[in-house]
Amino acid sequence: MMALSESQVPPDAQHYLVCGTEDCERNCQFYCNDCHQPMCEQCRDEHQKNTKTKSHEVVPYKQRKRPLPVEQCKIHPTKEMVLLCEECQIPICYKCTATKEHRGHAFTDIEIDFDEKVSRCHEEIAKIRNYFEPTTQDLKKEIAGDVTEIKKIMDGIRTSMKTEAEAVKKLVDTVTSENIKQVGKIEQSLLETLNGQNQEIDDYITYLNDLIKTFYGYLSPSNIEQITSALKSESFIIRPIPETSKPVPPVFTVGQHSKEDVAKLLGIITVPNNKPENRKIKPMETVSTQLKPTQKQRKQDREKSYVKQTLSLSSSFTKVREYTVPGVDDVFHISLGKSGRLWVSDGSGNLVQTDLQGNQLQKIQTSGIRSEGYHTVTQDGGLIYTDKQNKVINRITPDKTITEFIKTGDFAPLSIHSSHINGDILVGMCTDEEAKVTSYNKTGTEIQNIQRDNKGQELYSLPHYITENINGDVCVSDWDKRAVVVVDKSGQHRFSYTGQRSRFNPYGICTDVLGHILVCASISNTVYLLDQDGQFLSLLLTSQQGVTYPRSVCVDDENNLWVGQPYTNIVKVYKYLQ
Repeated sequence: MMALSESQVPPDAQHYLVCGTEDCERNCQFYCNDCHQPMCEQCRDEHQKNTKTKSHEVVPYKQRKRPLPVEQCKIHPTKEMVLLCEECQIPICYKCTATKEHRGHAFTDIEIDFDEKVSRCHEEIAKIRNYFEPTTQDLKKEIAGDVTEIKKIMDGIRTSMKTEAEAVKKLVDTVTSENIKQVGKIEQSLLETLNGQNQEIDDYITYLNDLIKTFYGYLSPSNIEQITSALKSESFIIRPIPETSKPVPPVFTVGQHSKEDVAKLLGIITVPNNKPENRKIKPMETVSTQLKPTQKQRKQDREKSYVKQTLSLSSSFTKVREYTVPGVDDVFHISLGKSGRLWVSDGSGNLVQTDLQGNQLQKIQTSGIRSEGYHTVTQDGGLIYTDKQNKVINRITPDKTITEFIKTGDFAPLSIHSSHINGDILVGMCTDEEAKVTSYNKTGTEIQNIQRDNKGQELYSLPHYITENINGDVCVSDWDKRAVVVVDKSGQHRFSYTGQRSRFNPYGICTDVLGHILVCASISNTVYLLDQDGQFLSLLLTSQQGVTYPRSVCVDDENNLWVGQPYTNIVKVYKYLQ
């Protein structure tokens, strides 16, 4: 990878920046504001040990003061422009302050003025990133939800229209069928009448034929007496032709209907004449940034840096104390709070808060069997925990009020961690088909989704424990993947640790002040220690230290390791750094 010079890198870029120390090509992480020099971690340590420079202000690179280019005064070419005339708003040299153009004006150190303006720019950038961008993304999600809802409504209307049309068609078919049956009955009646008349005429013709034959028989000369007798009888009189009548057919009257009549019959669609309701935009809260640390913060940073320099792995591993937690059967996850209080959960959904004297302070029955790191203490001392059955994240405030905090949609939230760096919330979640890690800010606004590596491969399957390292890496213990999956804060996959030859089944995970990753391997009765680049360092705990199936780990402010196990409600605390 090609290293970039400081001038080539934008302020918020995530590139490899080279250390400014001569002959050092390591990655730059820090900056000396006094020397205006970028430096790596090792050179920073040497810089602060040097008696000449140990009092210098060394800050993380993003918090650096930017040196201004040296410019000579146009009026006094031998002097540098180091001041800003507040009234004229132009840079000047010290000599210019005595000229009549600037006499009586107020002046500011140009570097201080520039630093303040840079800070303001960063504040605006922070506002954009922490409020305007998330809020507009929320609006986009709301609009997308409305698009889905409108499509659903319109599909429902179309279905109703088709159903109504089918009902009308069925009704038309029924009426038409009945009318056709009626026509058939009328036709049958008329034809029966006509057939009767036809038969009556046929009978009359037969009668006439028979009468003709009779008359022919009277024509013989030998039958004079017969004809004489017949002519006197009534049978000689021909019957009149039967009367018949013409049929009266039915008349079909065409229905009187129009398109409007059919529309009324089928139903009509109307758009309400309501004024659209404006979408709600949440008010902008105070956007906190860490771009301009106070003197107190800088002092704390230096103290942490000193602690980091003096700490190392202890040659012996000592149990310093243990605590019995009432109200739980196992210790599957530990969340350390403030004022010597801790939250502990077991595999049956019991979530208990206790003090170090073993007094139970709160107990909550959460849903389902829980073998995840499903709770975490936030920066303000409250607790948040996942409810995978209802797909929500709940908040417990210090006054013991439980409220719904975040809905996770189709994904069931499993693990959760509140960042000690910036208060962001990291959540491992999954469906039956996929899994991901989602980050939210402190107010519950979604910031980022991490799901695939740069080759499009799924990173996670069952992210049941999650934490964050000191460099911002997101570290996930994934049971199905049999791996510790680590991505950087931008979501780029850094590495996956899958154990040392033997079967690796990771559970609880945490990090320490040195950037170590500590992870439970329950079946092998061990706690693994990795460096922040995923290299195996040692087995911190084994069954020889009396640990059986470790499930949960965390490190307190005194750099002690807390360990929880199944089948017991005892939390053991060990010293492993010196």
